[in-house]
Amino acid sequence: MKPFPLITAHTGCMGTPDNTMRSIISALNSGVDFVEEDLLITADGVLVFSHDDLVQTADGSAFRISQTSYKELSGLELRAHHGAPGETFRLLSLEEILPILKDSGMKMNLDLKSDACVEPVSSFIIENELIQQIILSGCETERAIMVNHVNKELRKLLNVDSSLFASTSYSEAVRISCEDAKRANCFGMNVNFRLVDAGFLQMASRHGLDVYVWTVDEESQMKRFIEWGVQSITTRNISALLNLRM
Repeated sequence: MKPFPLITAHTGCMGTPDNTMRSIISALNSGVDFVEEDLLITADGVLVFSHDDLVQTADGSAFRISQTSYKELSGLELRAHHGAPGETFRLLSLEEILPILKDSGMKMNLDLKSDACVEPVSSFIIENELIQQIILSGCETERAIMVNHVNKELRKLLNVDSSLFASTSYSEAVRISCEDAKRANCFGMNVNFRLVDAGFLQMASRHGLDVYVWTVDEESQMKRFIEWGVQSITTRNISALLNLRM
């Protein structure tokens, strides 16, 4: 019998706003294996949780995280994604959740949204002795190679390039993805679930690579990937996946 996949809570799980303390606490309290959050960096070098560089306040003002200081951004009420209508949130820094990481032993999947995050997040992981608690995703081939150049100890997933599957045969796209992951010293691949079939998993296994699929919210799809033996399923619907593990 194949091991049950690791359960990775997608940021904004169970109806909470994306990249917020609420989403982190909700996931942590649910008993998932990993909590995923998106990572960007401000103009003054503070690592923060956000999917998009361009953020909007409740009154419609727009700011670019990469061009604005954390001090200015931290005082803003930003429009929430996947929260209740009209809900706002305050930008959260990686440093702010360090006590939770230390106290709970929570494991995180940090989805890097820019190359500028690579060196600062490497420093954060090493300085705080989090090498066993944090993995990195958001790394297509060039960024994965950059991460490897900065610090070979960092555990990372190759983000599979979906455009490969439109420009070449399926088997060739899988082969290239596996070879790119090995070349960049990745332990596995992070891939849109729609691109994965049993053959994908077989080739990944031959290369010694884990397969993490995202974002799977339907129970029937979860069951299929459990049967195929993926190593992790990322979902917003963590209660459904936790029920299947019982």
